[in-house]
Amino acid sequence: MKKLLFVCSQNRLRSPTDESVFSCYEGIEVDSVELERSAEVPLCSESIQWADIIFVMEKSHVRKLSNNFQPIGISVVQKFARKKW
Repeated sequence: MKKLLFVCSQNRLRSPTDESVFSCYEGIEVDSVELERSAEVPLCSESIQWADIIFVMEKSHVRKLSNNFQPIGISVVQKFARKKW
């Protein structure tokens, strides 16, 4: 089972929508989180370790991931550009 984590700034529109869409597929487990410090559902190291693939909505999200968390070798996808983090 693949575990997909969707990350956006506030977890109000984009990442919850993606979570909802992909939750219908068999063999996929999904979650969504936000990057803001005042987050209700914040991104944490446990979420990163849980995920097989992290989807971010903006280039700035990749920078925030890199600045705030240690790289652990999982794929981060931003739009259609895939990167190793």
